[in-house]
Amino acid sequence: MDTRTHQSGADRQQTTSRPDPSAPGPRPRSAPHPLRVESLRGFAPWAGAGLLLALAWPIATKADQWQGSWGATTETLSTAAGLIGAPFALAAGAWQGGRERRLRMTELRASTARTPLVQFLTAALPLACWLATAYLVVVAGALLACAPYASAGGPVPIVHAGTALSLAACAVLGHTAGRAAPFRLTAPVLAICGYVVLGIVGSGRSGLRYLALASVHPFGDENLVVWWYPLVSAVWTAGLAAAAVLVHTAYRRATALLPLAAALGAAVLLVQTGDGLLRDNPLAHRQVCDDSTTPRVCVNATYPGLLPEVTHALSGLTGRLKGVQNLPVRYEDLGGSPHRDEAQLPILKPFGWSAVRGKVTDPERYAWEAAQMLVRRDCEESPAAQRVQVTDEAVLRWLAPDHLFEEVRDHSVAQARQRGDTEELARFRAEDKAYAHLTAMADGERRSWLSGYFATVTQCDPNPSEVPSL
Repeated sequence: MDTRTHQSGADRQQTTSRPDPSAPGPRPRSAPHPLRVESLRGFAPWAGAGLLLALAWPIATKADQWQGSWGATTETLSTAAGLIGAPFALAAGAWQGGRERRLRMTELRASTARTPLVQFLTAALPLACWLATAYLVVVAGALLACAPYASAGGPVPIVHAGTALSLAACAVLGHTAGRAAPFRLTAPVLAICGYVVLGIVGSGRSGLRYLALASVHPFGDENLVVWWYPLVSAVWTAGLAAAAVLVHTAYRRATALLPLAAALGAAVLLVQTGDGLLRDNPLAHRQVCDDSTTPRVCVNATYPGLLPEVTHALSGLTGRLKGVQNLPVRYEDLGGSPHRDEAQLPILKPFGWSAVRGKVTDPERYAWEAAQMLVRRDCEESPAAQRVQVTDEAVLRWLAPDHLFEEVRDHSVAQARQRGDTEELARFRAEDKAYAHLTAMADGERRSWLSGYFATVTQCDPNPSEVPSL
């Protein structure tokens, strides 16, 4: 009895542990899509990181020259994309395209069920997307770095979108070259040739410079691009890439004529339009002014945020000129020579020298340069009499004291003493005497004297008797 009971219990245990064939089991895991594999593993992510560093480093090192100007930022990004991004994308695509040959997978790839075009796009598109994304990340960082200091205009997203598409097309074009010539030297040769050719074409003066791959021609703050220029430029590059892909992979190669025709049409439009692709920025022909000073201080409307900085830098100069007559009406900041009743403001552009990140780098030197624009300007080739020159020098030193100028002057005096140049030393003593006399004047007397002085300052060869003496 006990034996049968024990056996039946064992049978029941065996029965319960036996799987039921009709019960639903765990589903087998499907293989990841090839696009996912190519996008997350292998060469494409590393190429994206490489382009990110290759673009970010030179752009960051020149931040002083583009922060504060949307036009300069866009110009820097576009130039970097053309000279660095496009050759990099061509080389990366060529390296990826020759992968099957290097890994001896050509026969395995040919035996798969996918068509050659699908196989090509599966390998090429992830790299193209990674490179375009890397460029857009650099663009986002540069625009965010520019925003706190830019005071006019704004970013131009369509330019960066067109450049990103062009970089992706360059990667596909390079991939085609790598498939057609699967050698290890294809990538570096393509990069070098691309850099040289794109550099020569982009720096030329003919309409061909608008055909530079992945580069909207630099325009800065003075010009704006027409809205369709970046799109047509992207069509030119993408059309070439699509035609090359279809010639290499399509069953009917005649289909490549359609994208090739689109590329040639875009190229003709770019070359024929030429400089018409750029239009004048209306802000570049306007000024914003501070009417509280004498003379008034005006800066170009492309960087109005610099007006308080410039006004502050010139505050010592304009304060000394308060109440003086016969002065220019204003300091102007436009292209070309100023009118007779205007004085030229010292040059603020390009950024990175006189102005960096919305600040005047050396206010003392800037004020000295502004004073030079008031004191007998544009008279280098027609020197006046020695007494007039001594007077001009004294007025300049009083209006805008500059320690660097004084150091250079002291060095010149020391050299004249070493040479025993008595004539030069006499001139320096006359300048010191005139400067001391001007400094010792009472305020009212000095204003009256300066009013008479500025009545003759526009003459390069005045009669010495007409210039007030010191």
